[in-house]
Amino acid sequence: MAAAPGDAARLAALAIETTARMLGEIRPDRVPTIDLDSHFGRDLELDSLARVELIGRLGEALALDFPERAYGEADSLRELLRCALEVSAEADPRLLASLSGARSQQTPDAARSLIEVLEWRAARESGRTHVVLVSEKGAEQTLSFGELLEDAALRAGGLREAGLKPGETVALMLPTGRDYLACFFGVLLAGGVPVPIYPPARLAQVDEHVRRHAKILANAGARVLVTTPEAGAVALRLRAAAPCLERVVSADELAGKPCFWTAASDDLALLQYTSGSTADPKGVMLTHAKLLANLRAMGAVCRVSAEDCFVSWLPLYHDMGLIGAWFGALYFGFPLVLMSPLSFLAHPVRWPAAISRHRGTISAAPNFAYALCARKVSDAERAGLDLSSWRLALNGAEPVSSAVLEAFAARFAPAGFRREALTPVYGLAEDSVGLAFPAPGRGPKVDRIDAGRFNREGLAIAASAGLPALEIVACGSPLPEHEIRIVDELGDELPDRRVGRLEFRGPSACSGYFRNPEANARLFHNGWLDSGDMAYLAEGELYLAGRVKDMIIRAGRNFYPYDLEQAVGEIPGVRRGAVVAFACPGKDGAERLVLLAETAFDAAPAREQLRRAIAQRVVDALGEAADEIVLVPPHAILKTSSGKLRRAATRDLFLAGALQSRALPPWLQRTLFAIRAGAASVTVAARRITRRGRGLWALGAFGVLFYSTGLLVVLLRSPEKGRRLAHRACRLWLSLAGLRPEVQALERLPDSAQVLICNHASYLDGLLLSALLPPDYAFVAKAELATQRLAGPLLRGLGALFVERFAARQGAADIDSVVAALRAGARLVVFPEGTFTRAAGLRRFHSGAFLAAAGADVPLVVCTLNGSREAMRDGSWLPRPGEIRFGVAAVLKADGSDWSAAARLAREARAAMRGRVEEADLEAW
Repeated sequence: MAAAPGDAARLAALAIETTARMLGEIRPDRVPTIDLDSHFGRDLELDSLARVELIGRLGEALALDFPERAYGEADSLRELLRCALEVSAEADPRLLASLSGARSQQTPDAARSLIEVLEWRAARESGRTHVVLVSEKGAEQTLSFGELLEDAALRAGGLREAGLKPGETVALMLPTGRDYLACFFGVLLAGGVPVPIYPPARLAQVDEHVRRHAKILANAGARVLVTTPEAGAVALRLRAAAPCLERVVSADELAGKPCFWTAASDDLALLQYTSGSTADPKGVMLTHAKLLANLRAMGAVCRVSAEDCFVSWLPLYHDMGLIGAWFGALYFGFPLVLMSPLSFLAHPVRWPAAISRHRGTISAAPNFAYALCARKVSDAERAGLDLSSWRLALNGAEPVSSAVLEAFAARFAPAGFRREALTPVYGLAEDSVGLAFPAPGRGPKVDRIDAGRFNREGLAIAASAGLPALEIVACGSPLPEHEIRIVDELGDELPDRRVGRLEFRGPSACSGYFRNPEANARLFHNGWLDSGDMAYLAEGELYLAGRVKDMIIRAGRNFYPYDLEQAVGEIPGVRRGAVVAFACPGKDGAERLVLLAETAFDAAPAREQLRRAIAQRVVDALGEAADEIVLVPPHAILKTSSGKLRRAATRDLFLAGALQSRALPPWLQRTLFAIRAGAASVTVAARRITRRGRGLWALGAFGVLFYSTGLLVVLLRSPEKGRRLAHRACRLWLSLAGLRPEVQALERLPDSAQVLICNHASYLDGLLLSALLPPDYAFVAKAELATQRLAGPLLRGLGALFVERFAARQGAADIDSVVAALRAGARLVVFPEGTFTRAAGLRRFHSGAFLAAAGADVPLVVCTLNGSREAMRDGSWLPRPGEIRFGVAAVLKADGSDWSAAARLAREARAAMRGRVEEADLEAW
């Protein structure tokens, strides 16, 4: 039956119905959801011959003729129909237009994971531009949704082949670019958890970078680090400092068979390590559900659509750039123009220039970026800009200055920028990224309050004329379905305009910090999460006062260092954004106020004059003097990856006397870096030599035992005696090799004839089962082993049964022999996967073990091995110590003796094994 011309809905429905009918014939128990954009290969799992069959059926059902190119080019029903209608003289042009694939206005509301979001986009808009990558020289490269999924799948395959198991963490230390995007989703598609970390910015701070990131890697337990070849020396030092890190690879080295993991909504999607501005970084656990909830809530408030365009220079290892910019663009389908943070810092005009060129509507940055542009963009540079398209200029991640907002608005008004676009927001990693937003287009709202009462009493009361005042910028109201409250030291909620701790809860709130129970105990308070910030509420809006740990108590007054630091930073000779104030205990026990300021001044008179100017500015701001003012060289004050001051860490360096009064010359920095990289190389080499020595010892012991025991087994000509001898030899070798498996639930093994199945991951598996099981079990082996010179005689001496895997008639006869052995009382061991590979994962089962158990009417014992792949992976002949666990997962019985009963038994066995095997289920039965 042909669809009437112009009847797009009927044509589409008939095409989907025809496709569903064919898929039902192929897989009656697993027919996927089908729409016009379902990808034939990825979504419907149709090979080339199946596509030919489908096109033939569609031609008959729809009375359409498909051109030859449709057979090779079309990857979805929409593309097929468009190909047919383009060559049809009778096709209604309106019908063709409805299938033109215009930009989708839809969002993946039903998606449960970031993986599903990407697959949803790639299936519907494979060729549409997702990201525009802008190089430091201005060259542009586009990346489509389909290209991102394809690149990521290849990286996922490489990670799997490298041994990544589901749930394991992978550290990413990559610059902004295509490799970062592909590797991040590659980790997800391999079942892993990405851990973004940042590369070192300056040679002088490499030591601090290594110390900090070694803690992150150790906490995350990352075994793999993906980075650039240029960062090899730093990666080597990280590997020496973090023994858990076993492999450092580049993005180009990760290429394997495409892999597609399906994540659950409550699986970890990301470990976002906090900036550590006040303490050691903590790994915030963010699930797919948390991230998607945050994206949907922010999108609703900001009224985003696929017609928006986000321009960002924010680093992808920071939550604002990663989640707010990139994931937001992925979910809502608007293009993302992505440039390097270094490009912006070197030439600030490149940020507004990119917005002007691409007609950007949304962009976000910390407060310092707006200040930098207001100061550094010249009149000539501004003259060529058109910022009239910019509707949301989001400002967050650090305290927002009202003066900076006004300066930016005034500076770029001639370029078409509207003050109403300025949008101060509040967020934190513990709530994914966003927590409070104002209404779009409202512009900044500033609260001018009495500074004295604020510092003395914690009250935010309007300032009277002539009195010292503070200007605090509103950050909006909580996102939909999110809540915030302000509490005092006892946890009691405070009324409006009283300063206290900010707590929050909602669907985006994290599930805690990774492997950090002490921090988790401080984070959660009766269902609420502690933000670590001090704030107050007024008229439903949030106003930030400062970080709890940054608060300075002096003479009964509480004050926060931001305004003081900003005031000192305006003094000529002081580097802007490089002033830090903190309190530390004095000799008499009283708190001392210390202020550090970076300066490039070298001459003593200039430094003394600058110190006096700073002292006067402190008195003007606080009404009293600082106890100590220290001038330090550029870059001495520590900052986070997002540019925030690390006050606590800088204070620790100050107290330890580790802040240098003069920066080391570049040649000495390079020399020290080379020395420390060399020391790291020695450490890693020593670790490798030790590991290799242990492996060679284990391999040598195996050789001696294998040949001596094997010869005796062959000569004995008694399978029972041979298995007992092999059992003792295997146990001895495990002890010599340092492998001490943990065994569980062996008491569940039946005493009768049975088929025992186990997952297969390594050459060690046969040795392990010979050592751990009673010696009356015989192995069922693949027939090709019978002809091997060494393995054949040994296996026959142990009473193994051989089965043919490829020739159907011979295989059926071999199964009959196995059934006969079972009926005679045999206890047989089978690896139902048949073989193993380097890549982790539970492979497809062969049917022989289940047909034999059903045919002989004997129990099927499901066992699992974990850790053997890590102990000796395919391609390696040197065992390494590790945790190996073996146990009985289930004892099953077939409900019949035919093929259907065997198939049901296989599904039950796989489900039981899947629950205990610590690897992905690569292919269901």
